[in-house]
Amino acid sequence: MTTIAIVGAGPGLGVAVARRFGREGFAVALFARDRERLDALVRDLDGNGVRARGFAADVRRPEELSAALARAADELGTVEVLQYSPVPHRDFMRPVLETRHRDLVGPIEFSVYGAVAAVQQVLPGMRRLGRGTILFVNGGTAVVPHTERAGTSIAFAAESAYGHLLHERLAGEGIHVAQLVIPGAITPGHARKDPAVLAQTLWGLHRDRHGFRHFADDLDA
Repeated sequence: MTTIAIVGAGPGLGVAVARRFGREGFAVALFARDRERLDALVRDLDGNGVRARGFAADVRRPEELSAALARAADELGTVEVLQYSPVPHRDFMRPVLETRHRDLVGPIEFSVYGAVAAVQQVLPGMRRLGRGTILFVNGGTAVVPHTERAGTSIAFAAESAYGHLLHERLAGEGIHVAQLVIPGAITPGHARKDPAVLAQTLWGLHRDRHGFRHFADDLDA
């Protein structure tokens, strides 16, 4: 059995993606800082017939995240799909003129160091499989920087560049790298930004394997 690893799992998009991939026979490894939340998500998924386990890890501690991903592969099976989608902290979103150099440490750790650590941990397994998918999920500031959200604008841009480089480098190895940009908030009941709809979109990116950047909705939505 192969595994989808969802880094930044929560009760909205994370669990929706887990259900969607679980229906296709994937085991699900969920990663978040809060152990109690993870346990609740695992119970929910188990009740719906999805084999899932939770692994507590902080994306701002790369070694901790790498170790958790290694445990997941040992316990559930090789990670074939990695979704990197942690939700940024509110204090990352300072106006640009109030953003000091130290204010960028957290956003860069969150969006870049964590992402690189996760990819480096799962990539050898994908290469052994001869296939894999890496999915980056970002907000609209990854594409259009916002003067009031300097930290995420800068960090998402760096994460996007990293993802695009991976997309170009790994395509020849059967490993597809894609980014889903979700402008605004994930919204239950929304035609394009409901968690279940977004989960289907991410499944489609894994299945169809074309292009790097995709949009869940119009940028001005």
